[in-house]
Amino acid sequence: MRAIFNILAISGSGMFAGVMLAIGMILGNYWKSLPPETFFDAFSQNSRFIMSAVPLVVIPTAVGLIGSLWLGFSDGRSRTLWLIALACFAAVIALTGAYYVPVNAEFATKSVPPDQVMAKLDAWLMIHNVRIGLAAIASALGLLALM
Repeated sequence: MRAIFNILAISGSGMFAGVMLAIGMILGNYWKSLPPETFFDAFSQNSRFIMSAVPLVVIPTAVGLIGSLWLGFSDGRSRTLWLIALACFAAVIALTGAYYVPVNAEFATKSVPPDQVMAKLDAWLMIHNVRIGLAAIASALGLLALM
């Protein structure tokens, strides 16, 4: 059971980082190439596809991290690493809920003034890079917890 949780935690965090990296590198660069109105249309038509990918990586990652922490709790070093990995993941989820859900809704409903779209998209991408880093760190910490 421990191996299953570890695999879910490590690969889930890595997959989450990868999904976000693809969103940032592929879609982010595409979105930045568009005029504001075209961006709004593209974002509102396709954001559901992004949102459908998130649960596929969030759920196994959460199960894996919690299970790994639970089963590794008696080992102080392992516990610390799993706790930090879980904190990184929790930060990603918090940023998603607190920042990305409302900003994505603004983009999808074309609520951002057109002259502010690029600045808001640049901020979106910069914070997105933080999420990528946090997910990658969670995966790396999981590997370290197994050593």
